[in-house]
Amino acid sequence: MGVASPAVDDYLKTIYHHTEWQDEQITPSQLAAVLGLAPSSVTEMVQKLAAQNLVTHRPYGPISLTAEGAQRAAAIIRRHRLVETWLVQEFGYAWHEVHDEAEVLEHAVSDRLLAGIAARLGHPHFDPHGDAIPDADGRVHREDFVLLRDAAPGHRGRVLRVSDRDPQLLQALEDAGLSIRRQVEVVDAQTVRIDGGADAVLPDGAADAVWLAA
Repeated sequence: MGVASPAVDDYLKTIYHHTEWQDEQITPSQLAAVLGLAPSSVTEMVQKLAAQNLVTHRPYGPISLTAEGAQRAAAIIRRHRLVETWLVQEFGYAWHEVHDEAEVLEHAVSDRLLAGIAARLGHPHFDPHGDAIPDADGRVHREDFVLLRDAAPGHRGRVLRVSDRDPQLLQALEDAGLSIRRQVEVVDAQTVRIDGGADAVLPDGAADAVWLAA
């Protein structure tokens, strides 16, 4: 395994995260956009990751994790999501406040402290946004899902996951009454009926940021 570094961790985490909720592999241009880096910098790093047997990639083609890369990425993701859950449950952070804090803390928490956090939290399977927390062996528990945009009118299901990429959207969704595990009925791509109550009009961007049980 290659030398650990926050930069390598960010690449592996982004590649891992891209295919958690859809099947298309990430492209170099998509990776550059997510990380906010120049395509040339991404190409250079991907070549280094491939040399360390962490990713597979052909020129201009998509990028995928090797078994070793996936294992390392799962360990990084586990750290991040356990820290997010810890901040919400133990320190009262809101779900739109934890991502940036976890980005810093995930590199500083020791393995011993991480194990203690997991035990303290009861070894949770999901973080505050509904993303699966890999166990110590990299395994995850996830059920069948559908993106809100793709859910047919009348579809009923629990909210499984909300993307944490946009804190303002997270806060707006919370203001609209939407949260993880709430039961909703789809009216259309921007309107849902929450727990059998009144219709809630969701903010722009929600259709591509909310996943429901299939």
